[in-house]
Amino acid sequence: MMMALGRGIYVAHNVCFRSELQPMAPDRIGSSTSRQRDLVFVVNPLGANGRTGKEWRKLVPYLRSRLGKECNICESITSGPCHAIDITREAIREGADAVIAVGGDGTLHEVVNGFFWAGKPVVSQVKESTHSTALGLIPLGTGSDFARTFGWSSLGLRSRIDVGVITGESCDHHYFINVADIHLSAKAGFYASRYKRFGNLCYIIGALQAFIGHQNQDLRIRLNDGPWETCPQVTALCIGNAKYFGGGMKITPNADPFSRNLEVVTLQNFKWYDFVLKLHKLYSGTHLSVKNVSDRSVLSIEVEDISGKGGIYIQSDGEHLGFLPKKISVVPAGIEMIL
Repeated sequence: MMMALGRGIYVAHNVCFRSELQPMAPDRIGSSTSRQRDLVFVVNPLGANGRTGKEWRKLVPYLRSRLGKECNICESITSGPCHAIDITREAIREGADAVIAVGGDGTLHEVVNGFFWAGKPVVSQVKESTHSTALGLIPLGTGSDFARTFGWSSLGLRSRIDVGVITGESCDHHYFINVADIHLSAKAGFYASRYKRFGNLCYIIGALQAFIGHQNQDLRIRLNDGPWETCPQVTALCIGNAKYFGGGMKITPNADPFSRNLEVVTLQNFKWYDFVLKLHKLYSGTHLSVKNVSDRSVLSIEVEDISGKGGIYIQSDGEHLGFLPKKISVVPAGIEMIL
C-alpha cells in the first residue's frame, strides 16, 4: 500500500484500492453500499513534528479524485494516545474493508492493537459482511521502520502476515507488528520518545542518554515453553517480526512476517565503544557474525530479570510497555495486510 513519491514521501496508489477493497463514507462508519466499499484512514496529524498532517492534507484531494467513484473514504484524525485503537475497533465492527494507518510506527502500532480485543481478533458486526478488514499503511512518521522491510514499492495485494503478542503478570495482551526489544535498546527508545522533535536524531540522543548508568544484566529466558536457561550479561535482546527499528537499524535481519516465527537477536557484554565501532554493522544487518551476538528463530520467548530488582525496560514498535517479566509469542497469519 506504499509508493514512493520522492524525498521519502509515500502516497497510496490506485492499484491498492481495486475492487476488492471497501472504503468508508466521509460522514459515518457503516454507510457502505453495494457499489462502494469503505476505507478508513487513521491519521496522526502531529506525527513527525506535524509533517504527517501537512502531507496528509496534500494527499486527500489525490485520494478523492482517484478513489471517489469506487470508494467511500473516511478520514479519522487521532486526538491523543490510544485513540487510533478505538477508531480501528469501531471501523472493523462496522464492516470496513480496510483500515489504513497514516503516520509512523507509533500510529501503525495502535492500529494493529485495534485489530484485537481481550486476546482475540475484532470481527465485523455487519451481518452481510463477507470479508475481513485489511490493514494498510501510508508511512509518514519519524521512523517508519516497518515499511522498510517491504521496500518502498507496493503490489497492492492482500496477504496475511504474522504479528507478535506480549503478555505479562497482568495477563493483558499487547500486540506488535515490527520489533519488540528489551533492556538497553528499550531504554534508549523510551528516552528517544522525548526528542521526536529532532527527527531521526532522537534515536541517537536516546541511546546516549540510555548509556548513562547502564549495566548489562543476567536474564532468565525460556524458548518455546521449554526449560529455563540463563543468558548472561545481556545488553539488549530484540525480538523481530520484521527487520528494522531505531530509524533504519536492521537489527533482526532474518525476520520475516510470513515465516510464522520470530527472530531473537541477543547482544551480550557490549560496552559503549562496541556500539560506536560496530554501529555500521547494526545498520546494515551484518552484525550476526560479530562476537557476543547470537540469533535464533522461536515461536515464543519468556524473559525474566534474575536480580529481582526490576527496572529492565521492554518496548515494542517503539512504544514503552513497562518492565520484565514478559512473554513474547508469534500470532501466525494474525492480520490481513495490503502490501
